[in-house]
Amino acid sequence: MAEYKVSVTTGGMQHAGTLDNIFIVLFGSEGQSERARLDNSGIDFKSGTTRTYSVKSVSSLGKLLLLKVEKDSFLHLLDDSWYCSKVEVMTPEGEEIAFPCYRWISSGEEIQLRGGKALKVFEEEHPLLIDHRNKELTLKKSLYQWAVVDKKLPRRIHFTDISELPAELQPSQLRIDEIRHSKRKMNVELMFKGLAGSCKEWKSIEDLEKVFRSRKTSMSEYVSKHWKEDDFFGYQFLNATNPNVIKRCRKLPPNFPVTEEMVKPCLPNGFTLKEEMEKGNIFLCDQRIMEGIPTRVKDGNPLHMTAGLCLFYMNPEGKLMPLAIQLNQKASAENPVFLPTDPEKDWLLAKLFFKSADLVECEVVHHLLITHFLSEVFAVATLRCFPTIHPLYKLLIPHFRFTLHINIMGREALLGPDGALCTSSFGLEGLLELMGRALSEVTYSSLCLPENITARGLESIPNFYYRDDALKLWNIIESFVRSVVKDYYPSDDAVCKDTELQEWICEIFTQGFLENKQSGVPASFHTVEEVVKFVTMVIFTASVQHAAVNNGQFDFHSWIPNGSLQLQKPPPTSKGQSRMNSLLEAFPNIGDTVKFAAMFWMLSDTYTDMVPLGEYPEERFSEPHLKQMIKDFQAELSYLSEEISLRNSKLPVPYAYLNPKQVENSVAV
Repeated sequence: MAEYKVSVTTGGMQHAGTLDNIFIVLFGSEGQSERARLDNSGIDFKSGTTRTYSVKSVSSLGKLLLLKVEKDSFLHLLDDSWYCSKVEVMTPEGEEIAFPCYRWISSGEEIQLRGGKALKVFEEEHPLLIDHRNKELTLKKSLYQWAVVDKKLPRRIHFTDISELPAELQPSQLRIDEIRHSKRKMNVELMFKGLAGSCKEWKSIEDLEKVFRSRKTSMSEYVSKHWKEDDFFGYQFLNATNPNVIKRCRKLPPNFPVTEEMVKPCLPNGFTLKEEMEKGNIFLCDQRIMEGIPTRVKDGNPLHMTAGLCLFYMNPEGKLMPLAIQLNQKASAENPVFLPTDPEKDWLLAKLFFKSADLVECEVVHHLLITHFLSEVFAVATLRCFPTIHPLYKLLIPHFRFTLHINIMGREALLGPDGALCTSSFGLEGLLELMGRALSEVTYSSLCLPENITARGLESIPNFYYRDDALKLWNIIESFVRSVVKDYYPSDDAVCKDTELQEWICEIFTQGFLENKQSGVPASFHTVEEVVKFVTMVIFTASVQHAAVNNGQFDFHSWIPNGSLQLQKPPPTSKGQSRMNSLLEAFPNIGDTVKFAAMFWMLSDTYTDMVPLGEYPEERFSEPHLKQMIKDFQAELSYLSEEISLRNSKLPVPYAYLNPKQVENSVAV
């Protein structure tokens, strides 16, 4: 008689336990055990507990290959889902094997679990495991399917409602409850103040203080006090939610007729624009991508959004200052170049229009498209192409936690008929056009931060905290990814032989980047270094880049004078005509304003079950040296966290969005 000690761990989250009956069958190279019910005295599967059972077999099963877990209803009551974290088995030969599960199991459901070392497809030897691997992938491809909603956009998961998601992708009940609580709290405040749904216009800037007074942060307060200041306007293009667009300018675009005389008062005595461009102190933000996108009509009147150009100067004090703003691409008498020396209200209005367009581009392109929708592509390809035993599945799946769930919810909340983003000046049709244009221009290089920074000429610009923190995080992630990938792919030949890996990158190229060869995104892998770079980009995009464009949204954008997703009045076509009322008239009405502020609240909220970058509560790797790699990764992130905290303690405006403790492991909000 052979005895197997089976330890079963139930997840510690709310409602993870079950009273249902759990059965197990062990499969080995020499046979399988009888179906055994796991039953000790007391309640067996309480949340956060590990219980050990004895499973006996007439003889040794040989090398333990996999196990099957079945769940039957207790007394045929309502389904009592159970969250199984892992099963560990001690064989009669003294070998301890961990079988990761980390998923919900419903009544009547049975699942098969693989344990032991991560394996690539060409390393499988036993016919039972080869068959299991093939069946698992066949099931996954039928379960997770690509859907085409717009031919110009990345493909998405075919599920249209979160209730359709398989149990293994459902969020925790704690996360669901906290989201509902935030929505209720927010709605109650807006209803109590009479702001929700109001069609009234704002009468004064001071009235805007009424919006979410209870949710104010130190940064949102700072924004409301300093939004008029030029140095803060420039600061935001480096360290707010859209540090992705500014670039060094060596030569003025022909459609931006800024002259030496125009900017002379804003440069130190004796300095010229030409000389400062040669020194590398002039920078440009060009919103060309938004040109010509039609806006929607609201209450019979067209809304407005511009596609401008802004020139910046890095002054001797290390402050990035706006030098000139043109609100449309084509230079003309009715499209003047606005300057800091113009009347105050003209300059404020020009900055409002430019910042509003920047906000739209940030939300639609750099937030929604680049982090949410591309992360969804990476997630679906991973679920379809890798079995759970594959090393890259184990490495990547924690970085897609809740991503499909939040994207399905987000498409309805943001892009649905009454969605917040659809309330913007562009409306759904314009937003999709902007995303389609952006995807056609996305390059692999632009997604890889070191190359992105170099291409934009931003290696040495001072006080660029996003760059400083993000580059360090890229390097830490890359070092970790390299150690893991090289452990499983010791040679380029191993990369070429892994058909599952090749299918994964091919699906991403095809379904995510629409086979655009000009993007530079690989359609196949030939070397270990190619895999290291791409996997680094995937993890960076889903964690660090998302945190950079997401976490500060309420801080910077809940104050509507700092930039609005909707503008009701056209941009100024001449100087000297603007008044403070010109800004108020351009703002959305009260109801739309608070809808945008509510969106920023929800999108930048934090939750109790947030998993920071580098934390892997689900232990999917069983190899001791892989666990050490994870510990080393975590140590590097901890050192960086301390370094960032120390720096921020000395800054008048701290930049904390990329402190590793604040960066979630995945696109989960």
